[in-house]
Amino acid sequence: MEYIALTGISERVISELRNHHPLTIEVRSPNNFFAAYKTNVGDLIFITHVSPDDLHGGTMGIVAKVLKHQVITHRVVQSNDIYYEEREMTMLRIQLEPRFIARVRRVSFNQICKAAKVDAEEMPFFNAR
Repeated sequence: MEYIALTGISERVISELRNHHPLTIEVRSPNNFFAAYKTNVGDLIFITHVSPDDLHGGTMGIVAKVLKHQVITHRVVQSNDIYYEEREMTMLRIQLEPRFIARVRRVSFNQICKAAKVDAEEMPFFNAR
């Protein structure tokens, strides 16, 4: 089955999902932001610690269901007597519920500023490596 992929996710997040806990993560990196933005509540997505450049057939990860999806903008203001600086940062917050461990069969799309897509298969626990 084809899934949108979130890549380069920390081992801590992967471990939390592996323990079957729903988890809310904030997505800030551009490649994952575009991928997560394309998802809707109820979609299944593939999550891996592997960087986008190293994503290939055989990569292991977790398939999770999107429970919540929210775009947030933070504004930061810094100033002193000499200057005034205002910055905005847009991020996406998604709540994930783990479904199963999966392995990538093939990467179907992986370009910068686009949602990475993979064809992945569910791995029974006795086959997962």
